[in-house]
Order: sequence, then structure tokens, then C-alpha cells
Amino acid sequence: MPDTLPLYFEQALSTQTAYAQLLDAALGAERVRGFSDLQGSFNEKTVKGRKYWYFQFTEPSGKLHQLYVGPDDEPVQRLMALQGSPSAAAALGPLARSAVALGSKAVLPRHYRVIRRLADYGFFRAGGVLIGTHAFLAFGNSLGVSWGDASRTQDIDFAHAGKRLSLLLPNNVDVKTDEAITSLEMGFLPVSGLSGKTGGSYLIPSEPEFRLDFLTPLHRGGDAPYKHPQLHVTLQPLPFMEFSLEGVEQAVLFCNEGAVLVNVPSAERYALHKLLVYGERSGSFRAKAAKDLLQSACLLSFLWDHRRDALEEALSDMLTRGKGWRTRLKQGANALHKAHLELAVSAWLVEATSV
Repeated sequence: MPDTLPLYFEQALSTQTAYAQLLDAALGAERVRGFSDLQGSFNEKTVKGRKYWYFQFTEPSGKLHQLYVGPDDEPVQRLMALQGSPSAAAALGPLARSAVALGSKAVLPRHYRVIRRLADYGFFRAGGVLIGTHAFLAFGNSLGVSWGDASRTQDIDFAHAGKRLSLLLPNNVDVKTDEAITSLEMGFLPVSGLSGKTGGSYLIPSEPEFRLDFLTPLHRGGDAPYKHPQLHVTLQPLPFMEFSLEGVEQAVLFCNEGAVLVNVPSAERYALHKLLVYGERSGSFRAKAAKDLLQSACLLSFLWDHRRDALEEALSDMLTRGKGWRTRLKQGANALHKAHLELAVSAWLVEATSV
């Protein structure tokens, strides 16, 4: 029997405004990150009788690093005087708590700490993307809605274009992702497959449902895990993943502890990708398939009402990618229509995939 509850609810204007202000502040903080955001000190050096200043700080990895600031002149003195002032990132805390109080949907604090630590190590600046239920949660806030289903998940899913993006990354990019996870001291251990090789997942043995998965598009080398040389993490290749990693956007995730800027897929591509992989789920993954279908239904319902042109454009792209793509999308569209007969978008998708 089809669901009778709405799949999404419009948030109050005050809630939408609070999120918009937080996102603007997070984007601004990312642009103006400076000495106030680093834990360190200024040190002087005298070279040929002239004084120069350097800023020495410890990277999240524990490595000592030194940045050249400039000669001992008035502009540098003014810059150094700002060290004790609050950083741009510090201002995000009050805004995050305000957004939570006004009804924006927050992530669990321990999930925030994981995502925050990876951001501090540069994972998102190097092209990392947050996917899965945490991206779905971010879509609700960014679109100004609350989803009718309030289910939570204990796993956190990340993706990266892998070999495709490696060619575009500068040679000096070095993101110690594995080290970031270890530094959390939460007990995460890498998961090994039957071959004994480490796959793209971490979990806490005493809490196996609290899991971190790192994914990447399937490449010519097959589905063997790929150790990214610049990200220092193993990525598990999955078919069709590239569709979600095209047209990436930015969003802010938060809880009462603070806020963090992340990359997420476009809502249109995420919704259609969930339909595509629905048919790939089997056996013990059927519960995830049901969650995929529900998330897709929620997003597609909103997009059909408010962003139909963008949805049509994303669908046209997917339908040009080959028979395997169309077949799986048709399976997902039929399942969506069966579960949500009341949705006009489900009938449209069935018709579009029947051509």
C-alpha cells in the first residue's frame, strides 16, 4: 500500500534563513582561512642584518611546518597582531547552534567529528565527496525541506573520483586520510577482504554498524581496491559511481559543536543514481535497497515540484550512457512506481525508461 505521509515538508523561512547564513559563513571561512585558524607561533629570523618573520605550526598529521610571513615591517606587524583574534571558523559555532535551534537537521556529534577531521586534513579540498545518508540530510537543509522519513544511519560514505581525478591534482597534494582516521582515537580499523588486502572500509569492532566506506568509480583495472597515492586511503570501485561525482556542489554539515563545509553530489544526480543502484542490492543489502528507494522518492518528489528542468537534464544524460544503465534505471523506476503510485514523477520515469 503506498505511503500516505508527505515525503517532504517545507521548512519555516527562519529555518531556511539560518541555514543560508551558516553556509555563507562556512564558504567565507574557507576562503579567508589564515593564521588565526592555526595553532602555532611567530618566529623571527635575522638574515644579513634584517629581521624576517615566519609562522611555525603543527599540521594535523603532527608534522612541524613553517610558513614565510614577510619582513619586519608595519603590514606584517598588523597581521601578527591579529593572531589572538577569533578565527573565521570559530564564528561558525554560534551560527550552527542557532540553525539547530531553529529546526535545521543536524548530524550526530560523533559523525560530525569524523567528517570534521577529514576536512581538516584536506580530504574535501582534494576532491573528496560526501555521499550516502549524510548527503541526503544535507540536501534537505540546502533545499529548505525536512524529509518525511527521519531514519538515521551509522555508516558514513565518502567518494572520490580516484584515478580520474589523480591526473588533475597537483603533485604537492598529500592528504593523509588513514592518519586522520587513526588520530580520532575512536577505534576504527581497516577492513580486510577475503584476499587479505585492505578494502575501502573502516569499522569499530565493538560497533560494526559504525562504518566508514570510501568509494570510487569502477575503472579498467576491475573492482580491485585502489590505493590512492595522494590521499593515502584505499578506495573500493563501484559501477555507475561516476554519475554522482559529476556536477558536485558544496553544503555545510553541523551540530552543536560546529560546522564543516563538504562536497556533495547534485540532488538530481544523487536521486537518479539511487534508483540505478536499487536493482544491484540483493540478499543482506535489501534493507539498504529500501532506503535507497525511499531517499530517491523523497528527492524526486521535491525536484519534480521545484526543479523539473534540472531533473530532466540529469535523466537525459543517464539515458545516453548505454543499455546496462537504462536497464537498471528501468528496474528502479518500476520499483519506485509500485511503492509510490501517488507520485507523478514515478509515472514519468516509467514512461521515460520504456522508450
